[in-house]
Amino acid sequence: MINALIGGFSAAVAFILRVLWEGLRELQRADVELTAKVSDMQLLVAGNYVKKDELDGIIKALFAKLDKIEDKLDKKVDRP
Repeated sequence: MINALIGGFSAAVAFILRVLWEGLRELQRADVELTAKVSDMQLLVAGNYVKKDELDGIIKALFAKLDKIEDKLDKKVDRP
């Protein structure tokens, strides 16, 4: 009787441990997948910054255009 009770208890503990072990493995796989996705996202974000030289060129062009607009407005105001 006691052997059957110990055997049943051992089987229940073994089942619970197996379920926990499988859950742990599943979480580890999900962790690896998420780590890979985050790593890919970091590479994507880091690669898409505007370069300083490009930004300088764009800013110079923008200010040149604004200077032309300002000159045209000054000419327009000077007219009687």
